[in-house]
Amino acid sequence: MNLKWLEWAQKLQAIVQNGLTYSENPYDIQRYHQIRQIAAEIMATHADVEPSYVLDLFSQEAGYATPKVDVRGAVFQDQKILLVKERLDEGRWTLPGGWVDVGEPPSEAIVREVYEESGYLTRVVKLVALYDRNHPRHGHPPLRHHVYKLFFQCDLIGGTATDNFETEGAEFFAEQEIPELSLSRVVPSQIDRLFEHYRHPDWQTEFD
Repeated sequence: MNLKWLEWAQKLQAIVQNGLTYSENPYDIQRYHQIRQIAAEIMATHADVEPSYVLDLFSQEAGYATPKVDVRGAVFQDQKILLVKERLDEGRWTLPGGWVDVGEPPSEAIVREVYEESGYLTRVVKLVALYDRNHPRHGHPPLRHHVYKLFFQCDLIGGTATDNFETEGAEFFAEQEIPELSLSRVVPSQIDRLFEHYRHPDWQTEFD
């Protein structure tokens, strides 16, 4: 899948966002808005939406442009991994996790996310991987944001399976029994690597 158009639009939007953050020259500011319009038209054309919709999304971003941070927790029990069922993705499954809040350390964010989405209490053991979600080798579907994904291995220390407004199931699955995944959040190759790291606790953290 060729997603160069998405990369171009994201980079143009980042240039615009950074320029508008620091520029005081009214002519430069005008040029940045023109570039933002072009970036919105590129993304809208390929995503089959109105340019005004994309432009509104772009306009909500302020300050220096940096990737967003998503955390995912790998919780194992009896050689099985914990997955939760997404309410908003046609019942597909994913590792519990989500966005890191401002002022929140990633290790605390994943403990919070696992508890909120599954009902289980955990303790972080290891940062298994830091992946660039936008890198083609991971195979995630397109997203307008540039995202770094942090995968933590966590020990289960308590709690019971509980639903919430985002998820409606929390179960442990064997490696050969993984259900249909929410590919926007996690892909099969990442699940495979998490099982490998679980079997090889001395492996170092992976990145990119």
